[in-house]
Amino acid sequence: MKVLFKSIGMGLVCLVCSGGASNQSDGTVRDGNGAQIGKIERDGTVRNRSFSTIGKIESDGTVRNSSFSMVGKIESDGTVRDRSFSSVGKIESDGTVRNRSFSRIGTIENDGTVRDGSNSRIGNAPGIKKEWVALFFFFSSFFE
Repeated sequence: MKVLFKSIGMGLVCLVCSGGASNQSDGTVRDGNGAQIGKIERDGTVRNRSFSTIGKIESDGTVRNSSFSMVGKIESDGTVRDRSFSSVGKIESDGTVRNRSFSRIGTIENDGTVRDGSNSRIGNAPGIKKEWVALFFFFSSFFE
């Protein structure tokens, strides 16, 4: 799991989008080159490129790892908290993702394009909630 996220150069946290997965999305998450690197199902189950379950994001924002232990939470205002409820980042309503020191570490665009802090395209996850995509790309440590 750590190799997956390091190999695609991801940081430590997550993203935010309005609404749920669209009916047209199959939940596929792709890297910047278009290769499938995971899947986020409509029920919040998060899978890696081998389709192994690596976590789950519940409807109340609770984030669970592959052992289904609570490892974090996304609050309604986009604040991302770890298991001790310390803030580790924020996903703003416009899709901007910030780390705990409020530095911009990425963006999730409305079409599902994921960009890093340098504005380079690092992935795509159309039709998936921005918050969920942000967790996958920027707060991946939750799923390790």
